[in-house]
Amino acid sequence: MSIRTGAEYQERLKDGRTVYVNGERIKDVTAYPPFRRIIATLAALYDLQHDPVHQARLTYSSPTTGNPVSVSFLMAETAEDVAQRICGEELRAEATFGLMGRLPDFMNALVTDAAVAARFITRREPGFAENLVRYYENCRDDDCCLTHTLVDPQIDRSKGPAQQADPEAALHRVRETDRGIVVRGARMLSTLAPFSDEIWVGPFYPRKPGEEAYALCFAIPMDTPGLKFVCREPYDRGRSRFDRPVSSRFDEEDALAIFDDVLVPWERVFINGDIEASNSFLVHGPGFALLQATVRGVVKLRFLAGLACHLAEAIGRTAAPHVQAQLGELIAKVELGNGLLRAAAQDVVTARREGISLRALAAALWVFIPEAQMRAAEVIRQLSGSGLIMTPTEQDFDNPEVAPYLEKYLQGKAIGARQRVQLFKLAWDLLGEQFGSRQLQYEWFYAGDPIFTRSRFYHSPAVNNYKAMVDRLLNQTS
Repeated sequence: MSIRTGAEYQERLKDGRTVYVNGERIKDVTAYPPFRRIIATLAALYDLQHDPVHQARLTYSSPTTGNPVSVSFLMAETAEDVAQRICGEELRAEATFGLMGRLPDFMNALVTDAAVAARFITRREPGFAENLVRYYENCRDDDCCLTHTLVDPQIDRSKGPAQQADPEAALHRVRETDRGIVVRGARMLSTLAPFSDEIWVGPFYPRKPGEEAYALCFAIPMDTPGLKFVCREPYDRGRSRFDRPVSSRFDEEDALAIFDDVLVPWERVFINGDIEASNSFLVHGPGFALLQATVRGVVKLRFLAGLACHLAEAIGRTAAPHVQAQLGELIAKVELGNGLLRAAAQDVVTARREGISLRALAAALWVFIPEAQMRAAEVIRQLSGSGLIMTPTEQDFDNPEVAPYLEKYLQGKAIGARQRVQLFKLAWDLLGEQFGSRQLQYEWFYAGDPIFTRSRFYHSPAVNNYKAMVDRLLNQTS
C-alpha cells in the first residue's frame, strides 16, 4: 500500500470500535455529528498528500515497496533528510494553524524514533526489536493513523501504580499466554482516539523495581475486543465556522482508554516487564517526535502573533507605544522560535550521528514554546478587552432588522463590523471557549508536569560547564 486518500481514511474508521460520548455508545464515529468536521479536517490532510502541488513535500518512496509514503516516517540521517521532514510537517501544521497537538505526524514520528532505537530499547528481548521495526514498516506502508496513551489514571500521584488503593486501576499485565499478553486497567490521555486506526501504549512514567507488570509497550487496533474509550464531551456543537472558527474544525478529542482483559498478540508486544527498557525508551531515539512537536508549536506561535497584530489593527491600537512593544515582543518570540527550530534540526542530525542529548530541542519544546504561547494568549486578551465578549452571532448579521446597527456600532478602524466581529470570535474561541481553555491546559502540560520537565535541565551536564566559568573568574589571581 501507500498514502491513503481522505475517503480511504474515513472508511477504515467504520470498524465497530467501542467509543462512548456523553453516555452514548457511538457505533459509527464517522456518522456522529460532533465528530464529522474534525474527521473531514483529517481526511483533507490525507488528500493533501495526493495533491501534485504538495506531494513532493509530503511524501518519499518507501524503501520496501517504492510507493509514496508520508515523509513523517522518514528515518532522516542527513541535514537534507531532516529538512525534508520539517518541510512536510510544517505544511501540515500550517494547514491546521498549529492547533492540533496530535496530528498523525506526531505518532508517525514517535514510531519512527522507536524503530531507530529498537536495538537499544530491547537488548534483553531481541524479538521485540524485530516487532518494533516490523510495526514501523507496516504503519509507514499502510499510512496508519495512531493515537497513544501514556499516563496512569490520576488517582494518587504520591504513590506508584502498585501502591494505589486499587493496584488494578493502572494498565498492567495480568498474565502471559501462548498467543500474547493479557492486559487490564486504564490509561490517559488518548488524544485523537476516536479518529485513529490503532492505539500505541508507550512508557512515560519511570517504573521502579516491583512495577514490572506496569512496564509495557505495545500497539493494537482500535476495534480489539475488550478495548473501550470514554471521551470527554466534544467541543464542536454544530455552530457555524463564523461563530466557532476553530472548535468547529480542530477539536481532536481526548479519551480514557480502558482495557478489559485485552489480548495483545506477541508480535505486537515491544516491552513486557523490562524496567530498564521502559525507563530508557525516550532516551535512545533521534528525536523525530520532539522535532515534529517543535515544528507544530512554532507554527502555532506564528498564528497567535498574527492574530494579535490583526486585533490591534482592527481597533486602532497600534499607534500606542505599549501596544507596539507587546506586539514586537510576540514577533521577537516567533523569531526566537524559528531560530530554535533550526537549532533543533541540527540537534537531530547530530543525535543520529553521535548519540548526543537533544538539549536544544527539549528546551524549545518543554520550556520556550509553552511560555511563549501563554504570553501570546495574555497579550491577545489584554489587547481585546471587551471585544472578546461583545461578539454577536452570524444569525444577527443575517437579520435585516439588526444588521444595520451592528455595521454601524461594531465596525473597526478600517474594516467592517462582520470582519471585526469574526476576528474577535476567533480570539474568543482560542481563549474563552472550551476549545481554547483546553488548548491552554494542553500546551502547558504538553510534555508532562512543567516543574518536572524544567528540573531536568538543572541535572544537565552543561550546568557544570556554566559553573566552571564562575570558578575560572574567581580563581584568577591577576
